[in-house]
Amino acid sequence: MKPDNSNIILPDELVISKIYYIRNHKVMLDKDLAELYDVKPTRLREQVKRNIVRFPANFMFQLTDEEVKNMVSQSAIPSRRHLGGTLPYAFTEHGVLMLANVLRSERAIQVSIRIIEIFVKMREMLSSHKDVLLKLEQLERKVTGHDDDIQLIFKYLKQLLAPPQEPRPKIGFRSR
Repeated sequence: MKPDNSNIILPDELVISKIYYIRNHKVMLDKDLAELYDVKPTRLREQVKRNIVRFPANFMFQLTDEEVKNMVSQSAIPSRRHLGGTLPYAFTEHGVLMLANVLRSERAIQVSIRIIEIFVKMREMLSSHKDVLLKLEQLERKVTGHDDDIQLIFKYLKQLLAPPQEPRPKIGFRSR
């Protein structure tokens, strides 16, 4: 009897913490994907090598020594040992989807679907923020030369879109 993986719960934060921006792509490393798919990293790499024609350069690429050094120095990964002693493969959104076909497990399919949903959410969020800022800038250009009060309104609107992260005051009673 197959285990029921249809209710796999992967918090957005967990998946997002494993997405890196390398070579102008949002990617996930083979070791992190293997962990999410519940397979050994060597098995994942083995399946990729057996099916290498399914992974063109825009689906997957291997990190260089320099890129790994940069990730360690920026604390994106704790150490080179964290990667298992090899230069990791980085998978784009399309590569993650192809991995589900290569690994052929129910868990891999469910996890890949969840990861793709998070990639799509990230793209939508980025797009909506750009649209709002673009509209604000267009309006701002139209009213240039008008009253200073209108400029002040735009200033406050921009602050609302990107509020400063200040500590909030505690709420409650103080004891004397």
